[in-house]
Amino acid sequence: MTAHYPGRAAIETYGAGGFGFAGMSHRGSILALPSGIYAWRADPRALSPADFDMAIAEKAGIDLLLIGMGAVMARPPKPVRAALEAAGLMYDPMATGHAVSTYNLLLEEKRRVAAAFIAVDFSA
Repeated sequence: MTAHYPGRAAIETYGAGGFGFAGMSHRGSILALPSGIYAWRADPRALSPADFDMAIAEKAGIDLLLIGMGAVMARPPKPVRAALEAAGLMYDPMATGHAVSTYNLLLEEKRRVAAAFIAVDFSA
């Protein structure tokens, strides 16, 4: 999969079904990984372990994976949690807005953070 942006970048805006980063915008959900920011085609109503394969593949460069679950906090399905735990990847699910704020803060602190952000439809 080709990155929209190679490397790490802060999330500048979110809402209206997408995200803004590095002076660009993307409609839909995204993965923000050490190697870049990617379109994430995961179905937020039916997340599966396969949706996190790219994050698991880059786990050596990730100390914490934030999961922005949408407009409100929700836990990922049990198979997703089990797959992330089996891979030894620490994760923290939260509402997408909180995940964006936390991601930007940790990124600014030069922490090894990654994120899976489900797009939301309200303006931020």
